[in-house]
Amino acid sequence: QVQLVESGGASVHTRGSLRLSCVAFGSVGTINCMGWFRQTPGAEREGIATIDEGGRTTYADSVKGRFTISQGEDKNIVYLRMNILKPEDTALYYCVASPNQCMSTSQAEFEWWGRGNQVTVSS
Repeated sequence: QVQLVESGGASVHTRGSLRLSCVAFGSVGTINCMGWFRQTPGAEREGIATIDEGGRTTYADSVKGRFTISQGEDKNIVYLRMNILKPEDTALYYCVASPNQCMSTSQAEFEWWGRGNQVTVSS
């Protein structure tokens, strides 16, 4: 079993920056893929970034060029650096992990989910 704990969510102004952190606890040796999803009220969860054990990354078009996913020196820590934030980035951000290779950003691919961390961007 794996537990994920996110931190770093806050309220910022447009074009501001934030860094979200996620620490995995438990059977971390079983994790092969970690990532971030986000969700706004009434909308589907959107997969926005993934990173695998080798450090290979993927991004949704909506965040490409502005967000960067990275691993800590301990592979059980993942960061999401968010730059040039826009009001439409306002959402609850979830850290996710999977025992499988990073195949897609389908919700079904990820077995473990954090509780979510709120990011609010105001104009």
